[in-house]
Amino acid sequence: MSARKGPLAGLRIIELAGLGPAPFGAMLLGDMGAEVIRIDRTSGGGGIGVKAKFDVLARNRKTLRLDLKHPDGKQALMQMLEQADGLIEGFRPGVLERLGFGPEELLKRNPRLVIGRMTGWGQDGPLAQTAGHDINYIALAGALYSIGEKNGPPVPPLNLVGDFGGGGLMLAFGMVCAMMEAKGSGQGQIVDAAMVDGAALLTAGVHGMLAQGMFQEKRGETILNGGAPFYAVYECSDGEHITIGSLEPQFFAELMARLDVDEETFGNRNDPRQWPDQRAMLEAIFKTRTRDEWTAILEDTDVCFAPVLRMTEAPSHPHNKSRGVFVDVDGSVQPAPAPRFSRTPAGDCTPSMAPGTHTDDVLAGYGFSSEDIQRLHEAGAIAGPREAK
Repeated sequence: MSARKGPLAGLRIIELAGLGPAPFGAMLLGDMGAEVIRIDRTSGGGGIGVKAKFDVLARNRKTLRLDLKHPDGKQALMQMLEQADGLIEGFRPGVLERLGFGPEELLKRNPRLVIGRMTGWGQDGPLAQTAGHDINYIALAGALYSIGEKNGPPVPPLNLVGDFGGGGLMLAFGMVCAMMEAKGSGQGQIVDAAMVDGAALLTAGVHGMLAQGMFQEKRGETILNGGAPFYAVYECSDGEHITIGSLEPQFFAELMARLDVDEETFGNRNDPRQWPDQRAMLEAIFKTRTRDEWTAILEDTDVCFAPVLRMTEAPSHPHNKSRGVFVDVDGSVQPAPAPRFSRTPAGDCTPSMAPGTHTDDVLAGYGFSSEDIQRLHEAGAIAGPREAK
């Protein structure tokens, strides 16, 4: 793997392999040029059960197999952490300490180390030691309640809000903040990244609307969750769907003009009592054409429109192709790194590799001699890609 490019080039981060949000946060840092070393176990296949090159969350990494229960394996990791800028782990609170890598000990060895701890409930609190998943965290944060159709139950928005938005993204942001501060102070710290915290933070704007009385906690009945007919999803004649987001008056006027609907006939769009009839009117109109026909009519306008694309369709859309929103990494189509930088752009993505692929190279880069590496292999403290126990 060649030297990484990007605004975080030069940073060295150790990631203890896990699932979901922690790998996503590590991926974001790797995308931006940090050298991320994933520590996989010496037993098992690692990853999430998919072929290595399709494990998108594990891209832009080097990987080595290390037995953290073996004294020599523990010592090897400690030697690496003494030279690193950051550590990422996604265990329940207390597990890192039981492995012998508690933050207090790590900061004694490396005072500038930033320790990113990714959990669902946080490092403390009544629920800290209990299991959970995205759906639970966003439920407790209040983010799930208002998502769904009128008179229906809440609908989980995949695992985007808890795992990735409130979890991995906040972890990466926290790591960058703490590592930036450490550059000046010389002091590291713990980043307590909890999905319940992050999911709650994502609702900040809605909380402002709620406090002002502009938002009601009703599914499918408010302006941003499907209640307003001018901010909604509509079915087309072919069973596909489109989105309309004509919130501002000028955009709504453009919508009415493009649909040849008289605004007086449509009625007062600010009166929620009229929304059901107005929605029925628009539903009937949008069912007269296919998704692609409406796209041809509305896409290049200020209606605030987009077709609802499948993930398999999105990479082929002209706008996404023009900006390179998606990239092909060794046969795997996946989202490109974001955001973009004018002076220090990220380099090409490298695919995930089989656990242990870089074991010897990584250790050599951290100052281990060939004799040390051979000894660790013989002791069973490390393993290459084909040496799983």
